[in-house]
Amino acid sequence: MARLRGPTGCPWDREQTWASLRRYLIEETYEVADAIDRQEPAALREELGDLLLQIVFLSRIAEEEGRFTIADVAHGISDKLVRRHPHVFGSAKAETADAVVRNWEAIKRQEKGDEMEQGPPSHLDGVPAAMPPLAKAALLGQRAAQSGFDWPSTGGVLDKLDEELAELREAVRSSEHSAVEEELGDFLFSLVNLARKSGIDPDAALESTNRKFRRRFAHVERELARQGITPDQAGLAAMQRLWEEAKLSER
Repeated sequence: MARLRGPTGCPWDREQTWASLRRYLIEETYEVADAIDRQEPAALREELGDLLLQIVFLSRIAEEEGRFTIADVAHGISDKLVRRHPHVFGSAKAETADAVVRNWEAIKRQEKGDEMEQGPPSHLDGVPAAMPPLAKAALLGQRAAQSGFDWPSTGGVLDKLDEELAELREAVRSSEHSAVEEELGDFLFSLVNLARKSGIDPDAALESTNRKFRRRFAHVERELARQGITPDQAGLAAMQRLWEEAKLSER
């Protein structure tokens, strides 16, 4: 990377900045996730390399600006792992995974508090602003729950869902776009909390449904093509019958 960024290196690589590489970092992260979902070790190995490239690239730019080096990045995470695993590298006790997570978050809050010049640390500190909204909602709910701000059971979340659905229905009837948007957001946030209380990753649950939808809709399109008709010619009722057919075939 030092050579690629050097005077006799690659013109494209020399032009890149942190900001220009942001999109590639996100793309490569999703490609790693996709390889994991496909359970393909060879693809995962390749995509991890591509992701590592972005880390090296960003660190090289930082080194050129005198900010930090790739070695600083590696030492930083190594030191953090030692600090946040006192039950392994120190005398603390943590017999369960839940205890480990609680200790990790407590140490993290303490570290963040030490870094702040004023104001107490918040349980919501460190939730990335650029995080996808669904994942961010899950993390916000999790962090709030760690402070004790949570329903004692899923029953409370279900009651909240009923309340939010009623408010969403009222907003839809009002035909006020801003009201519908707000209430829909509240309803989605409550759904994410239900997933958290049920031990379900909402991102994974939605992605599973996305794959199911693609699979069933592909069946609809194949059958229509086999019959020599387009979706417009078939109509909604015919497509719904094919959808149910695809659904039954999966059972």
